[in-house]
Amino acid sequence: MSEQPESSHANHVAVVDLLGALSYAQLSGFGALAGDAQLAPDLGAKSEVARMAAMVFGQFEQVRARLESLGADQVQTMAPFVDAIDSFHERTRPSDWLEGIVKAYVGDGIARDFYAEVAQYLDAGNRSFVVELLRDEGQASFISTTVRTAIAADSRLGGRLALWARRIMGEAIQQAQRVGVERDSLTALLVGGEHGADLAELGRMFARITDAHTRRMENLGLTA
Repeated sequence: MSEQPESSHANHVAVVDLLGALSYAQLSGFGALAGDAQLAPDLGAKSEVARMAAMVFGQFEQVRARLESLGADQVQTMAPFVDAIDSFHERTRPSDWLEGIVKAYVGDGIARDFYAEVAQYLDAGNRSFVVELLRDEGQASFISTTVRTAIAADSRLGGRLALWARRIMGEAIQQAQRVGVERDSLTALLVGGEHGADLAELGRMFARITDAHTRRMENLGLTA
């Protein structure tokens, strides 16, 4: 059997590493949403957030199947990213239900944008898989409606939740940057190689992520 070309091998390693990072982000996100569901103020809210958690876990299972098709073990591929993602969650523990769902909305949104951006440097098949997996199906509309309703009932919440969301944004960007440099394959994918971005494009990538965050804040009725 002929050896895999170097460029093909590099792409394979980058795909596996990216899916490993995405897997652990999803697993952690599932756990956070499951916790948020337990803090929900009523059964309707608990059901909605539990449904969101189940959807995230379903995506986690899709990535597991994809990794298996690539000959990779999901648990092993997640391991290098545990510290970066766990650190984010440790630094952003919500103090109440509303902070929990704002964190889910903002943090998950930034993570989705980051992984979708990085996927643009993969081969067409894996790029399509990641982008379709992360497509927003409108499941977060419950959060935006809930937050807007809460702020309408108590205007003082707006300032507190806006500050909280800005903190989440900063921490989530830092987490994304840590994930991007955790493995040589991802670093090369972003800033090196034939198809990688240059540093200027990397800056534009994070600018796009920031712009998307601003739009999400507007959806919540908060100032960025």
